[in-house]
Amino acid sequence: MAAPVLTTRAWFELLLLSAIWGGSFLAIRTALDEIPFVTSVAWRVGLAALVLWAVVVVRNLSVPHDPRVWGALLVMGLLNNVLPFGLMAWGQLFIETGLTSILNAATAIFGVLVAALLLPDERLTPKRAVGVALGFAGVVTAIGPGALLDVDPRSLAQLAVLAGTVSYAFAGVWARTRLSGLSPVVSAAGMLTGSSLVAIPAALWIDGAVWPRQPDTWAAVAYYAVIATAFAYLLYFRILRVAGSGNLMLCTLLVAPVAIVLGAWARDEALGANAFAGFALLALGLIVLDGRAWARLTAWARPASGRG
Repeated sequence: MAAPVLTTRAWFELLLLSAIWGGSFLAIRTALDEIPFVTSVAWRVGLAALVLWAVVVVRNLSVPHDPRVWGALLVMGLLNNVLPFGLMAWGQLFIETGLTSILNAATAIFGVLVAALLLPDERLTPKRAVGVALGFAGVVTAIGPGALLDVDPRSLAQLAVLAGTVSYAFAGVWARTRLSGLSPVVSAAGMLTGSSLVAIPAALWIDGAVWPRQPDTWAAVAYYAVIATAFAYLLYFRILRVAGSGNLMLCTLLVAPVAIVLGAWARDEALGANAFAGFALLALGLIVLDGRAWARLTAWARPASGRG
């Protein structure tokens, strides 16, 4: 079977998704100027769930009735939304949006590692081990080795963002083992419903009923909930269907530069050289995990080893 090919339309959609997700970091940070981070998560999952259920109704998609499926969706909502959204939003209170996006790129690295630990058919091959090692080196370089030993808000914020990527990794394994038979749109709508059942009561209990007041805050909330969550899920599943998961890896590489540029433009953020060096190592690790560059390198090395 031929590998999926990136058509012109698929390239455009991939770039659009990267731009949308890249912009979400700035939108979240803008909203956090007025509303607490738990409330920001509640708005995000609640509005996105409403939009996706409207899509389910319009498309007349079948909705599961098994309570076990809804229990699995609730867990998925915790792992893929509530925990990572909350941890990363809190982290953005203390670190730059661009750095958050760089650390977020480690999601694919932790995804490979967690899958290798929990799924028997996802063993850690030499190629994957090299990619994971490069990714970890990128993470350590981006946050600075000394930050791992410090206990201050900035260091804790970076660790919180990384904890969010680990949660994403466990969510990937959970989805594969418990939700493989569901329609992607129904799965996303159900997951966000589960997230809302946790995030909204938590926000009311911790923050009270907080409503955005500034137009900029409303615009930011609408963007990251409707565009960067609900619409982005639909676009993601479309690209996955036509271009394959390997090509979607490119999106991980493209999100961070968008977030870095927007953070510098809108909030005058400036990242250190270690952040860019770390991202370069992370990107190299992702390229190795993608496999195509690795295959070309090994194909070139085999005949070269026979030359005398």
